[in-house]
Amino acid sequence: MNEMLLLRHGETEWSKAGRHTGRTDLPLTEHGEEQARALAPLVKEPFDLVLVSPAQRARRTAELAGLTDYEVDPDLWEWDYGGYEGITTPDIRTTRPGWYLWRDGVIPGDAEHPGESASEVAVRADRVIGRARAAEGRVALVAHGHFLRVLAARWLGLAPEEGRLLKLDTGTYSRLGFEHAEPVLTTWNAPVSCV
Repeated sequence: MNEMLLLRHGETEWSKAGRHTGRTDLPLTEHGEEQARALAPLVKEPFDLVLVSPAQRARRTAELAGLTDYEVDPDLWEWDYGGYEGITTPDIRTTRPGWYLWRDGVIPGDAEHPGESASEVAVRADRVIGRARAAEGRVALVAHGHFLRVLAARWLGLAPEEGRLLKLDTGTYSRLGFEHAEPVLTTWNAPVSCV
């Protein structure tokens, strides 16, 4: 692998409202679809491996951007927020003052949302990185904000919690690559207007 392009899916109603959206499968908003279409110039060159989260918001982003030949990889699901699924940070802080996902984690939820620790997300991210590194040429991933932040931290050899340093907006792209054979971020959280 010589480059990994990361696309964060476009906006959903919950991402727009700041609600934690892990495994709840929401569609893109109209604006989210526009964001996804705007990513198309980034994918004109062919990729040797394209992996997409099972979530419809990620699959739709991939398709609208022009990545139609992809493999769905369950390892790319967003962080499972457990009992905080669908809840905003300000609402969580009414019962847990000062709560911060990267430091405090999540509480268990129901059977569909048991919750994950940062370390559990990192195990999935490490598997994706292994698959990407085994590929020839260029790789593209279409996934979610917190997951991609953990993946980037792991790419750099950092603890998963260090993803806290890497803000990632909807409808943006990032690139991971190498400098002198060492993993680096070459682009991060770039809006398409920067293409």
